[in-house]
Amino acid sequence: MNELLPVISVISTICAIVFGYAAFARNGKKDTEDEARADATVLSEIGYIKGGIDDIKAEQREQRKTNLEVLTRLTAVEESAKQAHHRLDRLDGITDSKNDPD
Repeated sequence: MNELLPVISVISTICAIVFGYAAFARNGKKDTEDEARADATVLSEIGYIKGGIDDIKAEQREQRKTNLEVLTRLTAVEESAKQAHHRLDRLDGITDSKNDPD
């Protein structure tokens, strides 16, 4: 009976070490899976954000083209208005000289 106790304690210690290592290996694998899942989620979100930024950049380019077009047209309208004012000023000068009683 005295020899049975040390054998049981050695066997218990070995079992504890084996079960501890098995739990550690299993948790390590689960942690790796969880990290991989989290990394995949982050990468997909980054891809989604990148796609949104690309869309915004494309819209910005289109808006820049539209603004340039509007600016060009506005410049043409300002020139036309300026010429019209000159013509009106000349007509107004002719009308004033005809109506002048001098």
